[in-house]
Amino acid sequence: MASTGAAAIDKRRLILDAAVRVFARQGFHTCRVSDIADEAGVAYGLVYHYFSSKDEILDTLFLERWDVMLAAIAQADASRRPPREKLYAIAAFIVDSYRHDPELMKVIIVEVTRAANTFGRTHLQKIRQAYQQIAAIVARAQAAGIFREEITPEFAAQAFYGSIEQVLTGWIFEREPVGHEELERAKTLIVETICRGLER
Repeated sequence: MASTGAAAIDKRRLILDAAVRVFARQGFHTCRVSDIADEAGVAYGLVYHYFSSKDEILDTLFLERWDVMLAAIAQADASRRPPREKLYAIAAFIVDSYRHDPELMKVIIVEVTRAANTFGRTHLQKIRQAYQQIAAIVARAQAAGIFREEITPEFAAQAFYGSIEQVLTGWIFEREPVGHEELERAKTLIVETICRGLER
């Protein structure tokens, strides 16, 4: 019985992974469920066995990845590190996510977080959770006298996450793959850019 469950999970994962490739290559709105089935090498009907629509597939991909990121932000915040190091850990996690799966990050950024469409609106509260977690790190740093108080925590969080997303967007549309050195340098530059404006 356990092997049947594992096989179901494998098929579901196979479909999700195929969807990432199709969404990244063709764009969410121009592809069809049959394109995902073809990419996964499964019957058209099997996709509908696991997902009611391609919208649900995109929702699943976004929520899976976003929940992992929210957990990473919480983990960074729970550490005893200084606020600058916490922000570096968050930037590093997001940059490394792009390094390990650029197609998935392209889909999440282009089709969900930057999209002024149904998906962007549907997941607005979920997206804001990341800003709220980052803002809490900034607020505590301000209370401790490490960060200046003139900049609101909410604005600082938007500027921090927004700069990461903008850098990733630039990479997404590059023709050449981004090299290891540029990825590593970006982590430091993002934190330097934001923290030099925040620190006393």
